[in-house]
Amino acid sequence: MTIQQAIEGYLKYSGAKVLNVSVALIDMDGVLYDTMKYHTQAWVKLMKKNGIRCTREEFYAYEGMTGADIIKKKFKEGAGKNITDDEAHALYKVKGRYFTELGEPDVMAGALRVLQALQQASMRNVVVTGSAQQTLLDRLDTDFAGLLDTEARVTAFDAPRGKPSPEPYLKAITKAAVKPTQCIVIENAPLGVQSGHTAGCFTIGVTTGPIPERDLYKAGADICYPSMDALADALPDLLAAMKCN
Repeated sequence: MTIQQAIEGYLKYSGAKVLNVSVALIDMDGVLYDTMKYHTQAWVKLMKKNGIRCTREEFYAYEGMTGADIIKKKFKEGAGKNITDDEAHALYKVKGRYFTELGEPDVMAGALRVLQALQQASMRNVVVTGSAQQTLLDRLDTDFAGLLDTEARVTAFDAPRGKPSPEPYLKAITKAAVKPTQCIVIENAPLGVQSGHTAGCFTIGVTTGPIPERDLYKAGADICYPSMDALADALPDLLAAMKCN
């Protein structure tokens, strides 16, 4: 998929005449932070302690959902139990503790370069995540100081309906006071890609984990890159092409 093909494809199916992008809506887990190896371990530990069979691999596919939604899904499927909101909240706090005990995850390789390239192109960088992991949310403004627009940020606290619903991205679009055609989305998981695509944004998939590129395209990605460093390298040409379409 070339940049021009991706842009032409987006314009065709979206019905937009031009792409005049000014805002980048960026996922957190697996995009800004290399967290998924810790999240999957914490999820498996929580489920096994509650007698629910699972594998680490399946939680990569759930990435983007709120923690409460994941808990309700797994307890219904694995134990035939309907979990209340209060129960889900309590269980998510336990999972969060397991996550924190594994240590601080690294910033994703290339993430800083991506944010810097976007800022140099006069883009506003906005985090849109289904996470309520406060230890990570608190790190954003330190690890990426001066590179993120905190006013339009959307987390699990802002959008109860997590990805793949378009709600998180639609809320960020509203907060940023722009149109979907003025935004690009950067995601690494099918549910997140589906969310950004359904919200009407040009959606970029990045294969930072085990989920293959074909699954990101299937979910609605307009173009994909094999790493955040590869995306950083491509961004100047991609953004320039968007401004010229």
